[in-house]
Amino acid sequence: VQCTLVDNLPDILTENDEDVDLPPQLVEKWKTEGRYEEEMKELDAFFDRTGHPRAPRFYIMKWLSDYITDFGIDGYRVDTVRHTEEYVWEEFREVCDDSFASWKQMNPEKVLDDNDFYLVGEIYGYRVQEGQYSDFGDRKVRYFGKSFNALINFDLRSSADRSYEAVFSEYSKLLHSELAGFGTMSYLTSHDDGSPFDKERTKTYETAIRLLLAPGAAQIYYGDEVGRTLIIEGTVGDATLRSPMDWDAINNNPEKQQLKSHWEKLGQFRKAHPAVGAGKHKMITKSPYVFKRVLSEGDFGDAVVVALDLNAETQTIDVGNVFKEGESVREAYSGQLLKVKDGKVSLKTKSGIALLESIKK
Repeated sequence: VQCTLVDNLPDILTENDEDVDLPPQLVEKWKTEGRYEEEMKELDAFFDRTGHPRAPRFYIMKWLSDYITDFGIDGYRVDTVRHTEEYVWEEFREVCDDSFASWKQMNPEKVLDDNDFYLVGEIYGYRVQEGQYSDFGDRKVRYFGKSFNALINFDLRSSADRSYEAVFSEYSKLLHSELAGFGTMSYLTSHDDGSPFDKERTKTYETAIRLLLAPGAAQIYYGDEVGRTLIIEGTVGDATLRSPMDWDAINNNPEKQQLKSHWEKLGQFRKAHPAVGAGKHKMITKSPYVFKRVLSEGDFGDAVVVALDLNAETQTIDVGNVFKEGESVREAYSGQLLKVKDGKVSLKTKSGIALLESIKK
């Protein structure tokens, strides 16, 4: 794949399998810094261990895997996948997996879980509805499995005309059928997408709900949580999406602080409950809009109930079969403690949101 993006990002010959020498500038840099021998020793060990030729792509894979073996990072987000050959990502996956396994073996006290290395890929325009195959017009390519755990989903940022339920139910169904065992990462604003969900920042609260309560992983772009402006007069191209953070306003503007708190509450609820992103979605009632997310994997289980668009009056919310009769539950957005009676809870909230969770004992 020939890919020269701009003059200062020339094409790397990833298709080349022949041995190549290191760039003389890099050799000179290493010698000046007094680490040439150590770097060469590491390269020799890598190529001896893997059996790969000293081709351009494998040098890069070695250097990227250093972040894994040196720091224990557990995932990469790849930008952009189609700019090189498909088999390159399978080779990269193997290098990452081996490096991560080695790091875990060498650092048992730092291991967080039994999960494997996680690779997220970006294929511009990919939508979760495409399933495991990306359609390039002349061919369809499967990047899941031997290469990527998940792909970035470009669909959510175009969902303004669809209800929460339409989006949430569709995503959940796809993630537990065609994409079972894999994942997707959605966003509503990014550094290079000129059509964000809310360019004028008039739906900042809805943005948080739509992104952080959607099934799958969520990518927050800096400033989403405080409504950072996406319109800068006089800019060209993507520069308008990259305005500086107004830290003074964030620290002193009550409206921005309130919006940030909204994002924090939803984000903390999502963090506390894997069921939000990974559980199966099911609507309980249409009005008020109430749904549940339930996750069950092996010995692990998690379940939550969420209500949206509530009015300011006292509301009775059907919790389905998620919570037991007489159980005390917590409404995480406001901190209220409620008791289940006849399969329902009653509450009054100014936010219009109810995030219901079991109280951990």
